[in-house]
Amino acid sequence: MFGLVGGLVLLIILTLRGWNLFISAPICALFVAITAQLPIFVGDMNFVESYMTGFSGFVASWFFMFLLGSIFGKFMEDTGAADSVAEWIITRLGKKQAVLAVVLACAILTYGGVSVFVVAFSVYPMALSLFKDANLPRRFIPAALAFGSVTFTMTSAGSPEIQNWIPIEYLGTSPYAAWEVSLVVAVIMFVLGYWWLTKMISHAVNKGESFESRVGDPTLDERSLPHPITGFLPLVVVLALSFFYHDSLGKMALIVALSGGVLALMAINWKFFKDMQEALGQATTGALIAIGNTAAVVGFGSVARVTPAFETAVAAMTSIPGNELVGAAIAVSVIAGLTGSASGGQAIALPEVGPHYLDQGVSPEQLHRVVSISSGALDSLPHNGYVVTTIRAICNEKHSDAYWAVGAVTVVVPVIGLAIAIALFNFF
Repeated sequence: MFGLVGGLVLLIILTLRGWNLFISAPICALFVAITAQLPIFVGDMNFVESYMTGFSGFVASWFFMFLLGSIFGKFMEDTGAADSVAEWIITRLGKKQAVLAVVLACAILTYGGVSVFVVAFSVYPMALSLFKDANLPRRFIPAALAFGSVTFTMTSAGSPEIQNWIPIEYLGTSPYAAWEVSLVVAVIMFVLGYWWLTKMISHAVNKGESFESRVGDPTLDERSLPHPITGFLPLVVVLALSFFYHDSLGKMALIVALSGGVLALMAINWKFFKDMQEALGQATTGALIAIGNTAAVVGFGSVARVTPAFETAVAAMTSIPGNELVGAAIAVSVIAGLTGSASGGQAIALPEVGPHYLDQGVSPEQLHRVVSISSGALDSLPHNGYVVTTIRAICNEKHSDAYWAVGAVTVVVPVIGLAIAIALFNFF
């Protein structure tokens, strides 16, 4: 148990220190294997075989989804369609609603299938301009971007993001599982999160904080943008195809949906491409990095899963007295939090907790929604890849300045939403 917990803590520390996950995850997995006295190179459940089984298995299952999602997002960016959609929303709301405009722009793009990383890159320049016009502290921009991307949209019913699709493989459900409860929870999360975020910003403004310009701030691209409808239509295509084919194709419907979105985007906005080949190259590289980082964490989890300590931990979490959905939520939340990955946490936890709770008669639809929402809560701790990228690389802020608002709207609010979802499943 010391080795398992120590390996997870070490992974968090190395990630916070900026280590590459392709290096830190195998090192931490090796630490877990040695302390658990697992064979390293030969023998049953040896370290190398266990790690690469988890790594390659995740890539084999989700490569095309990551690739097509990255291409779709990059094409939205390269043609200016993402900027056009975001600008349309922002123009309608005005600078007095700067925070709401940023949140809604991110939410629409995310729910339409655009990668959360691409959304952050696309919306940030406009968010910066809006916060500057409204004279709001720029350290809250990461929270606005994250709230619109990885909370009430990413894990909601119907979302094309993989955090809503991974449970399908293990539970035999659909991306619209328990949509009624999901809708209620999403609305509550949006209202609560937006209220809290604006309160934090107002408090900071009342204390004298304001916008501060910096050398090197990005400026909005002045090029001619396509009509906003040409950005909305591909998003509709993705959602429509995933809806029509999810019953017959299962998770493969996501490949069809994203492919349809890419083709629709190419057909509608062909003349607005700046450089399609460069966009494809960047999208491919981005997809490989994204799935590789996640797979590296899944590989770590695969090694941890074959240790006696992991079996003990899972047994403890799944034997928590009371409601089964609570136990499933705790198990997925803890694993997603420790690995800093919602999708990685699901891929590690579901093979263990899925069959356990299905055998106990838990509704697959309810379990799907609880797993999805819970994976998007504690995963947003400081070492999460999206959090680090958004705060440091995109917004050029310090964790000490920006993370607390991010943590409030991406950790606390989803945990509250998760509690509400479980309550609704149990009392209605």
